[in-house]
Amino acid sequence: MNWISNYVRPTINSLFSRRETPENLWTKCPECGTMLFHRELAENFNVCTNCDHHMPITARERFTMLFDGGIFGEIEVPEPNADPLHFRDQKRYPDRMKEARRTTGEKEAMLVAEGEIYRTPIIAACQDFSFMAGSMGMYVGNAVIAAAERAVASKKPLVLFSAAGGARMQEGILSLMQMPRTTVAVEMLKEAGVPYIVVLTHPTTGGVTASYAMLGDVHIAEPNALICFAGPRVIEQTIREKLPEGFQRAEYLLDHGMLDRVTHRRDMKDELVTIIRMLTKQPPAPRGDLPAPDTSALEAETAETEPVSAETDAEK
Repeated sequence: MNWISNYVRPTINSLFSRRETPENLWTKCPECGTMLFHRELAENFNVCTNCDHHMPITARERFTMLFDGGIFGEIEVPEPNADPLHFRDQKRYPDRMKEARRTTGEKEAMLVAEGEIYRTPIIAACQDFSFMAGSMGMYVGNAVIAAAERAVASKKPLVLFSAAGGARMQEGILSLMQMPRTTVAVEMLKEAGVPYIVVLTHPTTGGVTASYAMLGDVHIAEPNALICFAGPRVIEQTIREKLPEGFQRAEYLLDHGMLDRVTHRRDMKDELVTIIRMLTKQPPAPRGDLPAPDTSALEAETAETEPVSAETDAEK
């Protein structure tokens, strides 16, 4: 046996027989550094099995976890002006939007849907932090209004999942105007006697916290979620003092009366349906193995309902 048989031939064989391994099979937990297999992570609702860190999930993934059988119908949201300020930094605003839509597969930073949780019909809205940091622009304002109008018209509770870095700077003052617009939408729910429940996820900051995210009848947060207007670093630099341990995290806010509950993601569905049925004076929801919900009534209702219209500030 020579070096050709002992080294060259095995090397050539290994090169040609090498299989490509997908790069997305493992995820590293940003909190504890544990490598998590993708199936194990998905089965645990995108929560680290080692340290219980709640990782971000998309709006569509959250709705699949929330609704019975993962079945829900999307609610149409009016399209605002695409680039009202003709904003440009390193890129043009329309180019940033195209990139965000390509990478996330979603139209915008908020998804609005209706469906059932344990046979309890609800309207749900969810922000997607992966879409331009879930920033609040005119579309998000329209989405909150569309969700509120559908909830009032159908007398169904509204559940909103917030996750945002604040207002969208590319829309300037028009983005900030969504704060009073969404506040009026929440007031519509209160006047109609429709329950409004907010689930604050990591992170919920800026103008979102200063408007619809803190105006619910009940406020629930996921563990260790950052919830604030200005971040801890900015506050420390302003007051020149060291902040308390865990400042602006969900558990700290719960202890100081800003939240009603801090709930693990795997228990969120049970928690929501219990609160909703208490607020609407219904008996406890059925549990266990339920048959898949009948979607014919939902489809008929969606078809009969006229598209929601909301005049944008740019059009005014």
